[in-house]
Formats: sequence, C-alpha cells, structure tokens
Amino acid sequence: MRFPITFGVSLLAVVASAPLSAQHTPYANKLAPYVASPVRVVDRMLELANIKPGETVFDLGSGDGRVLIAAVEKYKAKAVGVEISPRLVAQAKANIQKEGLADQARVIEGDVLAADLTGADVVFIYLATPLNEKLRPRFERFLKAGARVISHDYAVPGWKPARTERTDDRHAHLIFVYEMPPLKN
Repeated sequence: MRFPITFGVSLLAVVASAPLSAQHTPYANKLAPYVASPVRVVDRMLELANIKPGETVFDLGSGDGRVLIAAVEKYKAKAVGVEISPRLVAQAKANIQKEGLADQARVIEGDVLAADLTGADVVFIYLATPLNEKLRPRFERFLKAGARVISHDYAVPGWKPARTERTDDRHAHLIFVYEMPPLKN
C-alpha cells in the first residue's frame, strides 16, 4: 500500500512544481477574483475621476465592461478594458456591442501587469492590494502627469491618495483617488 501513496504524493509534487504553462494556466497573475462594482459605486468613481470628453479611460480587470460603458455614455470618453477571463471578455464585448459603443470602447484579453497604459488619462482598478502594489511601478513609469488612478476598496501601497471617499451604502465601499505623480506615504 505504500507505493500508491508515495506515487500519488510524488505526482502531486511534480504537478505543483511544473511551470504554469504546463499546468494550463494562461496567466500567472490571477490575484483578484471577479466581483462586480455596484452601479452606484461605479457612478461615484467616475464622478471623482473628473473625466473630460475625449479622455482615455482604462479599466484593469474590466469584468463585464460596466465602467467602460458608463465612461463612454456619461463622459464621452474613449475606454479600454483589460480582462484576464475569456468569458468576461466575451460578455463585456457583447455588452459594449449591445449599447452600440464598439467605436468608443474595447476590451483586451490579457494580463493587467503587461497592459500597455500609453495614453491613459484615467485608470480604474478593483484589484487586491498585492496586485495594486505590483502595478504601482507601471503606473509611475507609464502614466503622465495629471493622470488619475481610481481604486475601489483597496489602496495602492506607498501612495497617499489625493482624496478618499467612503460610500454610505449598506456595505460601505472606499474609493481612493490618486493623481500622477502620486504623493508618497
């Protein structure tokens, strides 16, 4: 009976130590589960971002595309989403198409840590703190002065927000507003 148990443990060790590509995991940075931002929070985040017509909005971890759609419809922005889940990318693209906004909004299937943020005026994130920390150097490198980073519920470690707001919903949400270059803690 020892052989099957030893073999099973050895097989688990081989699988666990295999490269991510061998485990059929398309992205190594899946650090945040999909949780949709409530519409009321999305509306408030967009207001706090002070989006001007024609600005380019990025939503990293864009889920079903609700932030992108609202940014285009309410603020006449251009919108780009980056989403790791093929299912959510398809859903967001369908939602954008349904609203007739395909000329102003698009979704890219990919890893937020590899996203090209060139030209972003506003970046929205609803990601876990460790992922925000990994994104911080990319924001500092690629975002121009005056760009805004709006984070739902999770701070960007090392930065001091220009503004923080707590919603008065039954389940309170925090909205952090950062302006580039960010103030350091």
